[in-house]
Amino acid sequence: MADAVADSAQAPAAVRHAEETMGTVFSFDVRGGEPAVVRAALDEAVAGLHRVDEVFSTYREDSQISRLQRGEVTVTECDPEVAEVLELAAEAEHLSEGWFSTSYQGRLDPTGIVKGWAVERAARLLAEVPGVCGVSLNGGGDVQLLGTPGGQRPWRVGVSDPLRPGGLAAVVSAAGVSELSVATSGTAERGDHIVDPRTGRSAVTDLVSVTVVGPRLTWVDCWATAAFAMGSREGLAWLESLPDVEALLITAGDEVRCTGGLAARLG
Repeated sequence: MADAVADSAQAPAAVRHAEETMGTVFSFDVRGGEPAVVRAALDEAVAGLHRVDEVFSTYREDSQISRLQRGEVTVTECDPEVAEVLELAAEAEHLSEGWFSTSYQGRLDPTGIVKGWAVERAARLLAEVPGVCGVSLNGGGDVQLLGTPGGQRPWRVGVSDPLRPGGLAAVVSAAGVSELSVATSGTAERGDHIVDPRTGRSAVTDLVSVTVVGPRLTWVDCWATAAFAMGSREGLAWLESLPDVEALLITAGDEVRCTGGLAARLG
């Protein structure tokens, strides 16, 4: 997924930064505010992302999630964020009727919700800085947009075409809304990494990508993963039932399927 872009004409000064953590790159674009104050908040947001990696990484033997998996600590002995994320994950599992899951090969693994939650949290921290009018935070292709960039155009996010490297399948616009997020799940970038919770093995569906659009990245990231595991027919029907959610699904046969309201978010 491409970074969010905005018209530069008459736009407030931008503070931009790229940070590598959690095995990916987080790209910040903050518009408005006193630059020194914004950069101080940006340092806090970046530190928060690194802390999330320390707490939630399943690749770190000393992370709180790894210790929780091994029964060395309880949830109440972990940072409060652990309980928060696990509660959100339980809600996502319930709303998706089990298609989103934090269990992988019998072990606790909240990876599917952590990045979206962390990106949204960091973006909201920056949006609270006095004078800031807009924030775009792209975490490895999943984007949270808040406010406006201040130019003549709204934030826009390019959705990569999984079957045509370098091409775009769509451009999503945040025109008319103060919050918008875009998340994509698929096989183009990371291969068969999405698990079918019914079998515990890689999901085998007719899809190559699912892009979900909605206000909060915490949820749309989960919904993209769940819908991909469902397959195009069931996934599209389920996404249509969710409030304030639109989606673009692309099959291995190059068929494009969309929710009914997606057209209003393109531009």
